[in-house]
Amino acid sequence: MKNQSFFKRMGFALQGISAAFRLESSFRLQCLAALMVLIVLCWYKPSLLWWALLLLNCGLILAAELFNTALEHLIDHLHPSLHPSIKIAKDCAAGAVLLLSLTAVCVFVAFLLENVAYQ
Repeated sequence: MKNQSFFKRMGFALQGISAAFRLESSFRLQCLAALMVLIVLCWYKPSLLWWALLLLNCGLILAAELFNTALEHLIDHLHPSLHPSIKIAKDCAAGAVLLLSLTAVCVFVAFLLENVAYQ
């Protein structure tokens, strides 16, 4: 698998994103939230700094969801039965997504407060 062409590697990445979108309702929900953020950004037309902050948050959350999905599928494949350590690993990955989501909501609220105040 090493030293594949750029387009082959990009194909693998797109297959992973596609699989997460098909299989994980959380990923689809986060994609919907990112789309809504994009629509709000297009509506308000804020400074580029707000675009960067909000899109960076969206990208981080989606990436965290992909890591979480990858971890869950790998763990479930290698060790399908319940184990306390596996539960901790899965819970920590889900917690990482939750923390990023909460911080993104805080940034979005700050964006709305600043932009509603100026209108």
